[in-house]
Amino acid sequence: MEHILSRDPIMKRLIDRYGKQTLAESDDLFADLTRSITGQQLSGKAAGTIWKRVTALLDGKITPSGFLTISDEQLRGAGLSSGKTRYIKGLAAAIDNRTLDLELLRTLDDEKVIEQLTKIKGIGRWTAEMFLIFSLARPDVFSFGDGGLGSAIKRLYNNGEELDRNMITEISGKWRPWRSYASLYLWESIDNG
Repeated sequence: MEHILSRDPIMKRLIDRYGKQTLAESDDLFADLTRSITGQQLSGKAAGTIWKRVTALLDGKITPSGFLTISDEQLRGAGLSSGKTRYIKGLAAAIDNRTLDLELLRTLDDEKVIEQLTKIKGIGRWTAEMFLIFSLARPDVFSFGDGGLGSAIKRLYNNGEELDRNMITEISGKWRPWRSYASLYLWESIDNG
């Protein structure tokens, strides 16, 4: 993987600076999705605080049935908005009534996973792409909707100037079939300056 990414001199510098990046499949896909919904449009710290409260409400057992039996008021009391409460309960119901099979997602191609997940209200393309990267450990996902990736590419590849989607497509195309790993390096460059 690194030898392909290293063909790009900027990516090579990031690899040299941040070392080997890894992805690992998750064993709790439901918890991953509910945590992702919880954290949408929040700072990491705020999302973490709310997630701890939600986890405590459920005695640490993040399951669809747990979310379906707990009241909306309790979830809102833990800090979830009404919308996020509805989204998570909708996800839990889809799994409970077998409209969505999370384990089956492991066997589908990336676009089919996105298609299945985005049928659930509250899960958009970005959330589905993060799920592909961080939960299913898919190696070749690039999220055009991720602001951090856009900022990193703009800073590293165009002196901070805006890039259109075609230019970002061209730049990220050089990283195929390892765009998820390239994304990890780009996020590292933001987190660690």
